[in-house]
Amino acid sequence: MTRTTIPADVQAAPAASRPMLAAVQAQLGSAPNVFRLVSLSPAALQGYTGLLGALGSGALPQATHERIALAVAEVNGCSYCLSAHTYLGRTFAKLDDAEMTANRSGASNDPKADAAVRFAVKVARLRGHVTEQDLSTVKLAGYSDAQVIEIVQHVALNTWTNYVNEVFNTDIDFPVVSARAAA
Repeated sequence: MTRTTIPADVQAAPAASRPMLAAVQAQLGSAPNVFRLVSLSPAALQGYTGLLGALGSGALPQATHERIALAVAEVNGCSYCLSAHTYLGRTFAKLDDAEMTANRSGASNDPKADAAVRFAVKVARLRGHVTEQDLSTVKLAGYSDAQVIEIVQHVALNTWTNYVNEVFNTDIDFPVVSARAAA
């Protein structure tokens, strides 16, 4: 059970959060619990939705966003985010079950995406303290410095949502996928 009261809908959220929640609802068809939870802080919701929007127009494909989100959620043991990104990966990024299983294991069945996911997992596990070889490997796979920065930003954003959901024990409002174990 969630450890705080989450606004039941857009209208129950703080006034400053309502336009942002309405935009999320228009895009996804609902305002998931994580967004309504974060709406308790309009500033945090603004940061969250702003960063999601910025990364959505970045250089990495949507499928890679979801791959990284699944890998990081597994590293951090966040069942809420695994559930959400399994749904989003399947519905919007068109990832199949085999790919999402690989992502949760820190890999990808796509050779280029594999380098991004493996790098993202190293960033998450090593808290950014990757080696020169780690950086070289992801760049040799075809990622530019700008794209590597976006990979790191995805790790940071997903780690933040993992932590928010774990701190507040957010009720899962997607088909449930359970984390294997936090790394």
